[in-house]
Amino acid sequence: MDDPDENIFLHVRDRLLQYGPDAIPYLENSWGEKDFGLIFLTRVEQLIHEIQFEYTKKQLQLWLEGEKDLLSGAIVVAKYQYPGLDEDHIREFIVEMRKEIWLELSHRQTAFEKVRIFNKIFFGKYRFHGDSKDFHAPQNSYINTVIDSRKGNPLSLSILYSIVAQSLGMPVYGVNLPNHFVLAYIDEDGINQFAKAGNKTGILFYINPFSKGGLFDEGEIHDFLKNLNLPASREYFEPCSNTAVIRRMLTNLISAFQQAGNAERVKELTELRDILS
Repeated sequence: MDDPDENIFLHVRDRLLQYGPDAIPYLENSWGEKDFGLIFLTRVEQLIHEIQFEYTKKQLQLWLEGEKDLLSGAIVVAKYQYPGLDEDHIREFIVEMRKEIWLELSHRQTAFEKVRIFNKIFFGKYRFHGDSKDFHAPQNSYINTVIDSRKGNPLSLSILYSIVAQSLGMPVYGVNLPNHFVLAYIDEDGINQFAKAGNKTGILFYINPFSKGGLFDEGEIHDFLKNLNLPASREYFEPCSNTAVIRRMLTNLISAFQQAGNAERVKELTELRDILS
């Protein structure tokens, strides 16, 4: 690894890349064995990052080819920045919060009543809130840091909200608005004027997790789009796919690192987003 001959180093590097994540513990342990010098340490650090990045790309591709579970997709993106994150901690936290909400729900409650109970626990007891002070911080996009800090951006809060809601049987899905992200509560008995022909599933109301779960109707979306001089396209009123949600998450991260002037992160995140294009 510290050979001055670049060709020898590249040969060793390529072989280690083939081993993937299995090589990382050995590379990390090599730091403490003895002082190999700055070149060695720099190369090992870079190689570990390359291995982790290649692994993230493979995991994202597998996610795209699989069931596209929203939580799994969010975890793949978080592992780009935090490869050693405790995935079980995230899933256990969601199960715990789901159980608390489930204990207060019943089939006799209306959709509005269910959302009110959900909001009481999600925003009241667990104190999730929008980070308006440091809106574009990368940490607001990673599901593990959002759970630990209890704050996030519109997209990350919507992702967590919808994951828990769907696990409770509440038909809550993301709506990919420009410059914002909200949720739609599906009314299976209604007919949305923006729905495709033959689609009997409409929108009962919308939810804004960045504003403590505030409810609103499509009229506010019309006003929002009008202020942006954008047409009232169907995509701005209807739920989007999980692939679109994760792609939007990567776009937010690209923007965050562009503002921070981190060109390397921007390049890598763009490569990840291209996988979902």
